[in-house]
Amino acid sequence: MRVITQQKLGGPEVLTIVDAPAPQPLPTEVLVRVKAIGLNPLEARLRAGEFPLLGQPPFILGWDISGVVDEAPQTWRLRPGDEVFGMPLFPRAANAYAEIVSAPALHLVRKPTSLSHVEASALPIVGLTAWQGLVDLGGVTEGDRVLVHGGGGGVGHVAIQIAKALGAHVIATASGSKREFVEGFGADEVIDYTAVDFAEAVRDIDLVLDTIGGDTVERSLGVLRPGGHLVTAVAEEDSALAAKFEAAGMRFSGIAVDPDPVALRGLVELVEQGRLRVHVQETFPFERVADAHRLLDGGHLQGKLVLTI
Repeated sequence: MRVITQQKLGGPEVLTIVDAPAPQPLPTEVLVRVKAIGLNPLEARLRAGEFPLLGQPPFILGWDISGVVDEAPQTWRLRPGDEVFGMPLFPRAANAYAEIVSAPALHLVRKPTSLSHVEASALPIVGLTAWQGLVDLGGVTEGDRVLVHGGGGGVGHVAIQIAKALGAHVIATASGSKREFVEGFGADEVIDYTAVDFAEAVRDIDLVLDTIGGDTVERSLGVLRPGGHLVTAVAEEDSALAAKFEAAGMRFSGIAVDPDPVALRGLVELVEQGRLRVHVQETFPFERVADAHRLLDGGHLQGKLVLTI
């Protein structure tokens, strides 16, 4: 099989395609013949050496996959021929930038027919992050006021839809150029952060979901109602910031997303109900992974990027 690997840290040019032996599944694992691979900003940071999650090269990036089960020798959960998707093994290396991936069957779910492999591969990390932030950590219920920072991004546009499905009133921050895009996913209000200070524009928020980090997190303190909750996917390890929120009588939670078949099935249910869709800005063939990473490096994406095999 072919894999995309790197021998050193650096720019997109360090990503190279090489031949490698196919992995051998352990008990309870399956072999997946990959059809599409979802790309995430985290992978660009890992490639460049900004975040040492995988240690030093050589390593193979990637977690989000959609494909077809090729072998399932020692598990009852899946069978050869099943179309599946998921985010196996995160945050451990899943070696998902590859034509064949070995993954725990528990970390995958069957792909709904209404999702293409491209769409399914784009969903796991952003969908699980949003679900775990809004449902598991946030406990959002009908009538809650939810502020989603970065509503036009991968996590953001999915989070808007999940919050709406939970019955929340959703306010999203986004650049003016993304207003129509964000409104299309159900946001009740959109704040153009390039023209308006969100900290002055909204009040009495029950839950803030942060995908931006920086001073956005601290400035969100003033928009929360008494006892409100900030959930961040970026500043989860900032203990000083957590203490500041707690001193003000607010809750502060960080998301360290993990594989979760229950949440994945929840996402599938929303997809099948027509209440959730994932936007893919652009697809790239496997051979053009460096071009895809250049776009990742530029930021300001609408939705997700996907590699196809």
